[in-house]
Amino acid sequence: MKKPILVLAMLFAFSTFFTSCREVNEEKTEVEMSDDMDDMDDMEDDMEDAAEEAGEAAEDAAEETGEAIEDAAEEAEDAMDDNV
Repeated sequence: MKKPILVLAMLFAFSTFFTSCREVNEEKTEVEMSDDMDDMDDMEDDMEDAAEEAGEAAEDAAEETGEAIEDAAEEAEDAMDDNV
């Protein structure tokens, strides 16, 4: 009669131990996931900012290139007019 009671007590002790450890890990995982989500949001904002800056830089470069082409065309016309 003692063996079944001891076996049940041992099973209860193991189940309590593993259950309590699982709860601690779940809380820790929730906190880590929350921190990871915050990091992902920050990273998403940084990527959007970088994309906007890249777009603005491309627009500025296109405008400068257009202006340089127009200036070169005007200089070429002036040179043609001077030679005629």
